[in-house]
Amino acid sequence: MSIFAGLDVSDKSTHICVVDAEGGVLRRDVVASDPEALASWLNRHCPDLVRVVLETGPLSTFLYHGLVERGIPVECICARHAKGVLAARVNKSDVHDAEGLAQLARTGWFKRVHMKASATHIDRAALRIRAQLITTRVAMGNQLRGLLKLFGLRLGAARTPGKRRERLIALYGQRPDLEPLFAPLVASIEVIEEQLRASNRLLESRAADDAVCSRLMSVPGVGPITALTFTASIEDPRRFARSEDVGAYAGLVPRRSQSGERDVRGNISKAGDPMLRRSLYEAANIMLCRVQRPFALQQWGQRIAESKGNKRARIAVARKLAVLLHSLWLNETEFRWT
Repeated sequence: MSIFAGLDVSDKSTHICVVDAEGGVLRRDVVASDPEALASWLNRHCPDLVRVVLETGPLSTFLYHGLVERGIPVECICARHAKGVLAARVNKSDVHDAEGLAQLARTGWFKRVHMKASATHIDRAALRIRAQLITTRVAMGNQLRGLLKLFGLRLGAARTPGKRRERLIALYGQRPDLEPLFAPLVASIEVIEEQLRASNRLLESRAADDAVCSRLMSVPGVGPITALTFTASIEDPRRFARSEDVGAYAGLVPRRSQSGERDVRGNISKAGDPMLRRSLYEAANIMLCRVQRPFALQQWGQRIAESKGNKRARIAVARKLAVLLHSLWLNETEFRWT
Protein backbone atom coordinates (compact mmCIF):
# COMPACT_ATOMS: atom_id res chain seq x y z
CA MET A 1 0.00 0.00 0.00
CA SER A 2 1.37 3.41 -1.01
CA ILE A 3 1.83 5.84 1.88
CA PHE A 4 2.36 9.61 1.80
CA ALA A 5 3.38 11.93 4.64
CA GLY A 6 3.25 15.66 5.35
CA LEU A 7 5.53 17.48 7.79
CA ASP A 8 4.45 20.76 9.40
CA VAL A 9 7.73 22.03 10.86
CA SER A 10 8.20 24.41 13.78
CA ASP A 11 11.33 25.28 15.75
CA LYS A 12 11.07 22.52 18.37
CA SER A 13 8.57 19.99 17.06
CA THR A 14 7.16 18.71 13.77
CA HIS A 15 3.58 17.50 13.25
CA ILE A 16 3.40 14.42 11.02
CA CYS A 17 0.36 13.17 9.14
CA VAL A 18 0.37 9.94 7.11
CA VAL A 19 -2.29 9.17 4.49
CA ASP A 20 -2.90 6.28 2.11
CA ALA A 21 -3.43 6.37 -1.66
CA GLU A 22 -7.15 7.12 -1.16
CA GLY A 23 -6.49 10.08 1.13
CA GLY A 24 -7.50 8.39 4.37
CA VAL A 25 -5.52 9.41 7.46
CA LEU A 26 -3.50 6.48 8.84
CA ARG A 27 -1.49 8.07 11.62
CA ARG A 28 -0.70 11.39 13.29
CA ASP A 29 2.16 12.22 15.62
CA VAL A 30 4.48 14.95 16.91
CA VAL A 31 8.26 14.44 16.66
CA ALA A 32 11.25 16.64 17.45
CA SER A 33 12.41 18.81 14.52
CA ASP A 34 15.51 16.74 13.92
CA PRO A 35 16.30 14.70 10.78
CA GLU A 36 17.45 11.69 12.80
CA ALA A 37 14.23 11.59 14.85
CA LEU A 38 12.02 12.16 11.79
CA ALA A 39 13.80 9.51 9.69
CA SER A 40 13.58 6.99 12.53
CA TRP A 41 9.83 7.60 12.95
CA LEU A 42 9.11 7.37 9.21
CA ASN A 43 11.13 4.17 8.79
CA ARG A 44 9.34 2.59 11.73
CA HIS A 45 5.74 3.54 10.84
CA CYS A 46 5.81 3.99 7.03
CA PRO A 47 7.27 0.88 5.36
CA ASP A 48 5.75 1.67 1.93
CA LEU A 49 6.53 5.40 1.96
CA VAL A 50 6.33 6.99 -1.50
CA ARG A 51 6.79 10.69 -0.78
CA VAL A 52 7.24 13.10 2.13
CA VAL A 53 6.46 16.80 1.73
CA LEU A 54 7.55 19.80 3.82
CA GLU A 55 7.27 23.55 3.20
CA THR A 56 10.07 26.05 2.71
CA GLY A 57 11.09 27.70 5.96
CA PRO A 58 14.04 28.38 8.29
CA LEU A 59 14.66 24.68 9.01
CA SER A 60 13.70 23.27 5.60
CA THR A 61 17.26 23.09 4.24
CA PHE A 62 18.61 21.41 7.37
CA LEU A 63 15.79 18.86 7.52
CA TYR A 64 15.71 18.22 3.76
CA HIS A 65 19.40 17.36 3.44
CA GLY A 66 19.29 15.36 6.66
CA LEU A 67 16.35 13.27 5.45
CA VAL A 68 17.87 12.76 1.99
CA GLU A 69 21.09 11.48 3.58
CA ARG A 70 18.99 8.94 5.51
CA GLY A 71 17.22 7.67 2.39
CA ILE A 72 13.83 9.37 2.89
CA PRO A 73 12.02 10.35 -0.38
CA VAL A 74 11.38 13.95 0.65
CA GLU A 75 10.29 16.96 -1.43
CA CYS A 76 10.39 20.61 -0.34
CA ILE A 77 7.54 22.70 -1.78
CA CYS A 78 6.94 26.43 -2.04
CA ALA A 79 5.15 27.68 1.09
CA ARG A 80 3.40 30.44 -0.86
CA HIS A 81 1.82 27.89 -3.20
CA ALA A 82 0.92 25.52 -0.36
CA LYS A 83 -0.80 28.37 1.48
CA GLY A 84 -3.66 28.40 -1.05
CA VAL A 85 -4.43 24.75 -0.33
CA LEU A 86 -3.94 24.93 3.43
CA ALA A 87 -6.13 28.04 3.69
CA ALA A 88 -9.13 26.04 2.39
CA ARG A 89 -9.80 24.80 5.93
CA VAL A 90 -11.90 27.01 8.20
CA ASN A 91 -9.69 26.39 11.24
CA LYS A 92 -5.93 26.60 10.88
CA SER A 93 -3.79 24.39 13.09
CA ASP A 94 -0.55 22.45 12.87
CA VAL A 95 -2.52 19.19 12.71
CA HIS A 96 -4.60 20.43 9.77
CA ASP A 97 -1.54 21.84 7.99
CA ALA A 98 0.28 18.50 8.28
CA GLU A 99 -2.76 16.72 6.82
CA GLY A 100 -2.99 19.25 3.98
CA LEU A 101 0.67 18.71 3.12
CA ALA A 102 0.16 14.95 3.17
CA GLN A 103 -2.71 15.32 0.70
CA LEU A 104 -0.47 17.46 -1.51
CA ALA A 105 2.16 14.72 -1.37
CA ARG A 106 -0.49 12.19 -2.43
CA THR A 107 -1.88 14.18 -5.36
CA GLY A 108 1.46 15.60 -6.56
CA TRP A 109 -0.19 19.01 -6.97
CA PHE A 110 2.73 21.11 -5.80
CA LYS A 111 5.75 23.00 -7.09
CA ARG A 112 9.05 21.47 -6.09
CA VAL A 113 11.68 23.89 -4.78
CA HIS A 114 15.31 23.49 -5.82
CA MET A 115 17.30 22.87 -2.62
CA LYS A 116 20.80 24.31 -2.69
CA ALA A 117 23.88 22.48 -1.45
CA SER A 118 25.55 23.29 1.85
CA ALA A 119 28.56 24.93 0.15
CA THR A 120 26.22 27.32 -1.67
CA HIS A 121 24.56 28.30 1.59
CA ILE A 122 27.97 29.25 2.99
CA ASP A 123 28.40 31.80 0.18
CA ARG A 124 24.84 33.06 0.62
CA ALA A 125 25.39 33.44 4.36
CA ALA A 126 28.52 35.53 3.72
CA LEU A 127 26.58 37.72 1.26
CA ARG A 128 23.73 38.21 3.74
CA ILE A 129 26.17 39.14 6.51
CA ARG A 130 27.69 41.77 4.23
CA ALA A 131 24.24 43.14 3.38
CA GLN A 132 23.35 43.36 7.07
CA LEU A 133 26.60 45.19 7.84
CA ILE A 134 25.83 47.72 5.09
CA THR A 135 22.29 48.25 6.39
CA THR A 136 23.56 48.77 9.94
CA ARG A 137 26.30 51.16 8.85
CA VAL A 138 23.84 53.29 6.85
CA ALA A 139 21.35 53.36 9.74
CA MET A 140 23.98 54.36 12.29
CA GLY A 141 25.43 57.00 9.96
CA ASN A 142 21.98 58.52 9.49
CA GLN A 143 21.48 58.45 13.24
CA LEU A 144 24.74 60.32 13.74
CA ARG A 145 23.80 62.99 11.23
CA GLY A 146 20.31 63.39 12.67
CA LEU A 147 21.50 63.75 16.25
CA LEU A 148 24.15 66.29 15.29
CA LYS A 149 21.49 68.42 13.64
CA LEU A 150 19.68 68.67 16.96
CA PHE A 151 22.56 70.84 18.11
CA GLY A 152 22.84 72.81 14.88
CA LEU A 153 25.84 70.84 13.60
CA ARG A 154 26.09 69.39 10.08
CA LEU A 155 28.41 66.54 9.25
CA GLY A 156 28.38 67.27 5.51
CA ALA A 157 29.61 64.98 2.74
CA ALA A 158 31.97 62.79 4.79
CA ARG A 159 32.12 59.68 2.61
CA THR A 160 35.33 58.20 4.04
CA PRO A 161 36.33 57.44 7.64
CA GLY A 162 39.16 59.98 7.44
CA LYS A 163 36.88 62.79 6.22
CA ARG A 164 34.31 61.92 8.87
CA ARG A 165 36.97 62.01 11.60
CA GLU A 166 38.24 65.41 10.44
CA ARG A 167 34.73 66.80 10.32
CA LEU A 168 33.86 65.49 13.78
CA ILE A 169 37.00 67.06 15.25
CA ALA A 170 35.93 70.40 13.80
CA LEU A 171 32.40 70.00 15.17
CA TYR A 172 33.65 68.98 18.62
CA GLY A 173 35.65 72.19 18.63
CA GLN A 174 32.33 74.05 18.62
CA ARG A 175 30.69 71.77 21.19
CA PRO A 176 33.29 69.90 23.28
CA ASP A 177 30.61 68.50 25.58
CA LEU A 178 29.22 66.37 22.73
CA GLU A 179 32.39 64.32 22.15
CA PRO A 180 31.86 61.81 25.01
CA LEU A 181 28.17 61.63 24.11
CA PHE A 182 28.77 60.57 20.48
CA ALA A 183 31.93 58.50 21.13
CA PRO A 184 30.10 55.11 21.47
CA LEU A 185 28.16 55.66 18.22
CA VAL A 186 31.23 56.75 16.26
CA ALA A 187 33.27 53.84 17.63
CA SER A 188 30.52 51.40 16.65
CA ILE A 189 30.43 52.80 13.11
CA GLU A 190 34.20 52.36 12.80
CA VAL A 191 34.02 48.76 14.03
CA ILE A 192 31.25 47.94 11.55
CA GLU A 193 33.24 49.50 8.71
CA GLU A 194 36.26 47.40 9.63
CA GLN A 195 34.16 44.23 9.64
CA LEU A 196 32.62 45.26 6.32
CA ARG A 197 36.08 45.61 4.77
CA ALA A 198 36.96 42.14 6.07
CA SER A 199 33.73 40.75 4.60
CA ASN A 200 34.48 42.36 1.23
CA ARG A 201 37.98 40.86 1.20
CA LEU A 202 36.57 37.41 1.93
CA LEU A 203 33.97 37.63 -0.86
CA GLU A 204 36.43 39.05 -3.38
CA SER A 205 38.87 36.24 -2.64
CA ARG A 206 36.08 33.68 -2.99
CA ALA A 207 34.99 35.12 -6.36
CA ALA A 208 38.57 35.32 -7.66
CA ASP A 209 39.13 31.62 -6.92
CA ASP A 210 35.95 30.56 -8.71
CA ALA A 211 36.24 29.99 -12.47
CA VAL A 212 32.57 30.74 -13.13
CA CYS A 213 32.67 34.01 -11.18
CA SER A 214 35.80 35.07 -13.05
CA ARG A 215 34.01 34.42 -16.34
CA LEU A 216 30.96 36.41 -15.25
CA MET A 217 33.12 39.31 -14.08
CA SER A 218 34.27 39.81 -17.68
CA VAL A 219 30.91 41.56 -18.22
CA PRO A 220 31.25 45.35 -17.63
CA GLY A 221 29.47 46.44 -14.47
CA VAL A 222 29.60 42.97 -12.90
CA GLY A 223 31.92 42.77 -9.91
CA PRO A 224 32.74 40.04 -7.37
CA ILE A 225 29.58 40.59 -5.29
CA THR A 226 27.21 40.41 -8.27
CA ALA A 227 28.99 37.39 -9.76
CA LEU A 228 29.01 35.50 -6.46
CA THR A 229 25.37 36.40 -5.78
CA PHE A 230 24.37 35.14 -9.22
CA THR A 231 26.20 31.82 -8.93
CA ALA A 232 24.97 31.23 -5.37
CA SER A 233 21.37 31.96 -6.37
CA ILE A 234 21.30 29.95 -9.62
CA GLU A 235 23.74 27.21 -8.50
CA ASP A 236 22.96 24.94 -11.46
CA PRO A 237 22.43 26.72 -14.82
CA ARG A 238 21.02 23.58 -16.43
CA ARG A 239 17.89 23.63 -14.30
CA PHE A 240 16.59 26.44 -16.57
CA ALA A 241 15.34 25.34 -19.98
CA ARG A 242 16.01 28.79 -21.46
CA SER A 243 18.25 31.67 -20.41
CA GLU A 244 15.18 33.96 -20.64
CA ASP A 245 13.66 32.11 -17.66
CA VAL A 246 16.33 33.52 -15.33
CA GLY A 247 14.84 37.01 -15.59
CA ALA A 248 11.48 35.66 -14.43
CA TYR A 249 13.21 33.67 -11.68
CA ALA A 250 14.73 36.92 -10.37
CA GLY A 251 11.32 38.64 -10.41
CA LEU A 252 12.26 41.12 -13.16
CA VAL A 253 9.34 40.43 -15.51
CA PRO A 254 5.96 42.22 -15.42
CA ARG A 255 2.99 40.74 -13.59
CA ARG A 256 0.06 39.70 -15.75
CA SER A 257 -3.62 39.52 -14.86
CA GLN A 258 -5.70 38.12 -17.73
CA SER A 259 -9.34 37.06 -17.67
CA GLY A 260 -11.70 37.17 -20.66
CA GLU A 261 -11.36 40.53 -22.38
CA ARG A 262 -9.15 41.94 -19.62
CA ASP A 263 -5.38 41.61 -19.98
CA VAL A 264 -3.37 43.84 -17.67
CA ARG A 265 0.43 43.96 -17.34
CA GLY A 266 1.62 45.51 -14.10
CA ASN A 267 4.93 46.20 -12.40
CA ILE A 268 7.62 43.56 -12.06
CA SER A 269 6.62 40.52 -10.04
CA LYS A 270 9.47 40.77 -7.48
CA ALA A 271 9.27 37.00 -7.13
CA GLY A 272 12.29 34.88 -6.30
CA ASP A 273 15.44 35.95 -4.51
CA PRO A 274 15.51 39.67 -3.58
CA MET A 275 19.28 39.57 -3.09
CA LEU A 276 19.76 38.42 -6.70
CA ARG A 277 17.32 41.01 -8.01
CA ARG A 278 19.05 43.82 -6.08
CA SER A 279 22.51 42.79 -7.32
CA LEU A 280 21.38 42.69 -10.95
CA TYR A 281 19.72 46.08 -10.62
CA GLU A 282 22.86 47.63 -9.10
CA ALA A 283 25.03 46.11 -11.85
CA ALA A 284 22.65 47.50 -14.48
CA ASN A 285 22.88 50.94 -12.89
CA ILE A 286 26.69 50.81 -13.00
CA MET A 287 26.56 49.60 -16.59
CA LEU A 288 24.40 52.54 -17.67
CA CYS A 289 26.05 55.30 -15.60
CA ARG A 290 29.70 54.46 -15.07
CA VAL A 291 31.01 52.24 -17.86
CA GLN A 292 32.66 54.54 -20.39
CA ARG A 293 33.32 52.10 -23.22
CA PRO A 294 30.11 51.64 -25.25
CA PHE A 295 28.67 48.20 -26.01
CA ALA A 296 25.36 46.86 -27.33
CA LEU A 297 23.52 46.20 -24.04
CA GLN A 298 24.44 49.61 -22.65
CA GLN A 299 23.29 51.42 -25.80
CA TRP A 300 20.03 49.45 -25.79
CA GLY A 301 19.40 50.49 -22.19
CA GLN A 302 20.21 54.12 -22.94
CA ARG A 303 17.61 54.15 -25.70
CA ILE A 304 15.00 52.82 -23.27
CA ALA A 305 16.01 55.47 -20.73
CA GLU A 306 15.40 58.22 -23.29
CA SER A 307 11.92 56.95 -24.14
CA LYS A 308 10.64 55.40 -20.90
CA GLY A 309 12.81 56.73 -18.08
CA ASN A 310 15.88 55.64 -16.14
CA LYS A 311 14.13 53.28 -13.72
CA ARG A 312 12.52 51.18 -16.44
CA ALA A 313 15.78 51.15 -18.32
CA ARG A 314 17.68 49.78 -15.32
CA ILE A 315 15.07 47.07 -14.79
CA ALA A 316 15.16 46.09 -18.48
CA VAL A 317 18.97 45.98 -18.51
CA ALA A 318 18.98 43.95 -15.28
CA ARG A 319 16.67 41.39 -16.90
CA LYS A 320 18.87 41.21 -20.02
CA LEU A 321 21.94 40.97 -17.81
CA ALA A 322 20.50 37.91 -16.05
CA VAL A 323 19.99 36.27 -19.45
CA LEU A 324 23.52 37.19 -20.55
CA LEU A 325 25.18 35.87 -17.38
CA HIS A 326 23.31 32.59 -17.60
CA SER A 327 24.28 32.19 -21.24
CA LEU A 328 27.96 32.85 -20.51
CA TRP A 329 27.89 30.36 -17.64
CA LEU A 330 26.13 27.67 -19.64
CA ASN A 331 28.29 28.05 -22.74
CA GLU A 332 31.54 28.56 -20.77
CA THR A 333 32.44 31.71 -22.70
CA GLU A 334 33.48 35.23 -21.72
CA PHE A 335 31.92 38.56 -22.60
CA ARG A 336 32.83 40.01 -25.99
CA TRP A 337 32.58 43.78 -26.41
CA THR A 338 31.68 43.45 -30.08
